[in-house]
Amino acid sequence: MESLLRTITRQDPSPEDYSDIEFWSNPERSGWLTKQGEYIRTWRRRWFILKQGKLLWFKDSVVTRASVPRGVIAVGKCLTVKGAEDILNKPFAFELSTNQDTMYFVADSDKEKEEWINSIGRSIVQHSRSVTDSEVVDYDSTRR
Repeated sequence: MESLLRTITRQDPSPEDYSDIEFWSNPERSGWLTKQGEYIRTWRRRWFILKQGKLLWFKDSVVTRASVPRGVIAVGKCLTVKGAEDILNKPFAFELSTNQDTMYFVADSDKEKEEWINSIGRSIVQHSRSVTDSEVVDYDSTRR
């Protein structure tokens, strides 16, 4: 049932999102986090890997070349990563935001939460592309 729902909602990542990354070896960071689903807002424990500007997650911690990620986020497109305990009323919670969406995660300890925030934050800085003039919104022209 879950795989059908993932297909219908197009939640499965495209292989192009991760094909150039050897996620199964030498990650920058890896570990268990609890993640809130995007469509069905249940909390599920997933194995996360941060590597080469991508945050990938899997059902199991045994990740091989044949593993297929359950999801992928290009952290270079993210704007912020910060604590979210007050928003979720959960200890060790943090959020990762793009200009379109916010995803929530819960670590197992405050130390792990801070390590994930720092690792993802460094990756955002390393992999974000600079904004070109054509992407800058002229806010004065949008006001009425």
